[in-house]
Amino acid sequence: MMQIPEPRRIGPVTVTDFVRYQGASGDMNPIHHDTEFARRAGFDSPFAVGMWPAGLLASYATDWLGPENIRSFRIRFAEQIWPGDELELTAELGESSAEDGTELVEVALTCTRIGGGVAVRAWARFATEEVSA
Repeated sequence: MMQIPEPRRIGPVTVTDFVRYQGASGDMNPIHHDTEFARRAGFDSPFAVGMWPAGLLASYATDWLGPENIRSFRIRFAEQIWPGDELELTAELGESSAEDGTELVEVALTCTRIGGGVAVRAWARFATEEVSA
């Protein structure tokens, strides 16, 4: 039986974490790093680019099941992530199936703000092995 990885903790996160992601992604929207800009937009501080925690979940899953095995990945944003937040990444196994001679497993992934709510949910499908005929 496939073992679920231990939860992964990240943080407390900083604006520097957000900026690092922004530089890598090319998304330099100042709402994610400029405090005054964020305040003028009605927020208390900058907040994470949503794709950053989505990427954290993808890395968590591919560290477990291998990047060569991912077949699909979808995400749903729920809450913003703020400087000082601590995050916990978790995984749950779902249904298995076979497709084109390959065993597939569904995985549900969650990025939770510790002391807050769920920030991002993701669902992925991974190949786990070839099915013998």
